[in-house]
Amino acid sequence: MKLKSEIMTEADVVRTLARLTHEIIERSGDIHNVVLLGIRRRGLPLAHLIAANLKRFGGEDVPVGHLDITLYRDDLTRLSDMPDAGETYFPCEVDGKCVILVDDVIFTGRTARAAIEAVFSRGRPSMIQLLVLVDRGHRELPIRPDFVGKNIPTARSELVAVTVPETDGEPLAVKLYER
Repeated sequence: MKLKSEIMTEADVVRTLARLTHEIIERSGDIHNVVLLGIRRRGLPLAHLIAANLKRFGGEDVPVGHLDITLYRDDLTRLSDMPDAGETYFPCEVDGKCVILVDDVIFTGRTARAAIEAVFSRGRPSMIQLLVLVDRGHRELPIRPDFVGKNIPTARSELVAVTVPETDGEPLAVKLYER
């Protein structure tokens, strides 16, 4: 793959996450009922950054968990006979809560669908919302994020990559690659 451009620097990502945090506070009104669930892998560190912002801007400690959606994928049987599912952690019961799923990039919508199914397997939240750092288009399912950091029109042949220190050992950034 060839790097085409850096879409967002670390400063851009930090500023965008701060804006998204303010949007959560404005829309929810009562953030003590909010639960953040980061979609593994890169959604989890983003969820922790948003939780820190919610504490700083809203004065609330919001529980953060994470989802591995492997077992909820609609292409599971094509991937492997013995899928390797990672850890899922719910920090509290989700019944009656406002669950905000956090992911780095939304593309076809299939990951979000699987995450929603994973949440419903654990309880009945009052609401599920989706927050993504990047929306690159090309949806295959009727799923639309509630909170979007940046819309980046892409070709299907391009790849949007978010880097986070915890996973990639690189600074926060969003890069566009040609395949």
